[in-house]
Amino acid sequence: MKLKRQQGVAVVTALLLTTLAVTIVASLFWQQQVQVRSMENQRLQLQTRWIVRGALDLSRLILTQDLSDSPNYTKLDGIWATPLEETRLDDYVERERLQGENFDATLSGRMVDAQGRYNLANLASGQQVNTAEVEVFERLLNNLRLDSGLAQATAQLVKNAAPVVATQPTQTNQPIGLVRVEDLLAVSGFTPQAIEQLRDYVIILPVGGTSLNVNTAPAELLSALVPGLSLSDAAAMVSARKTLYYRDTAAFRALSQVTGKTITAAWDVSSNYFLAYSRVKLDRATLDTQALLRRQRQPLTTTVEWIREY
Repeated sequence: MKLKRQQGVAVVTALLLTTLAVTIVASLFWQQQVQVRSMENQRLQLQTRWIVRGALDLSRLILTQDLSDSPNYTKLDGIWATPLEETRLDDYVERERLQGENFDATLSGRMVDAQGRYNLANLASGQQVNTAEVEVFERLLNNLRLDSGLAQATAQLVKNAAPVVATQPTQTNQPIGLVRVEDLLAVSGFTPQAIEQLRDYVIILPVGGTSLNVNTAPAELLSALVPGLSLSDAAAMVSARKTLYYRDTAAFRALSQVTGKTITAAWDVSSNYFLAYSRVKLDRATLDTQALLRRQRQPLTTTVEWIREY
């Protein structure tokens, strides 16, 4: 009886040891699989970023060529405005794959004229509020049925966040300025709903004093730019731009809707800043980015100001 009892204990012990060994081995295999998957995910993310870089290089080339072709004006039917529909890239992306494996590798994107939006950095400069620009923002808020009083509060935020030139190092509690449209929530009175209404009409560029492009601005902004210009007249001007754009500022001033009206805010018929949106899909990785591109005439180049992932 005692021998049988000892044999039973030995069998149970052996089973426990076997189970423990199987568990350890399974855990090791699982950890290895997790590490392999993590490394593969990192590789996919790195590849998507390189694809975005390639897409930005193409965007820079297009913008530079557009400036070379039409140096005096920027219009909505330029080659830069042609969107890139979802294009398969799996035949061009270097990647190890299993036999018979199928995965998506696509790129899509579009560009938007950043100066077809109102630059909130124009509201103040050198610690001074720009009254003419504040009035433009007030009229834009009115056109969007938002509180126009928010324009003055926004201008104060821009003014207070402007760097102070000092002869000696000082410590200040200087507020952070606007970087994204969402930063307007720091102004009392702006709501998430108001931000969504404004998103396609405003932008924060790295510098103030930029001009609104009347060739690409929507009707709400044209009406805000020109004092006394109704939304209906502005909409008619936008509709006419499909076949008639402004090659110079004189052509815009000659319009019957504009003649006799005084424009005090900054405006022009050309642009230097553009937003490039792109989406890359590579296997199970997806990367959406927004980049600000700046092109200049001397020398004729286009540079990337910043890239944001979202």
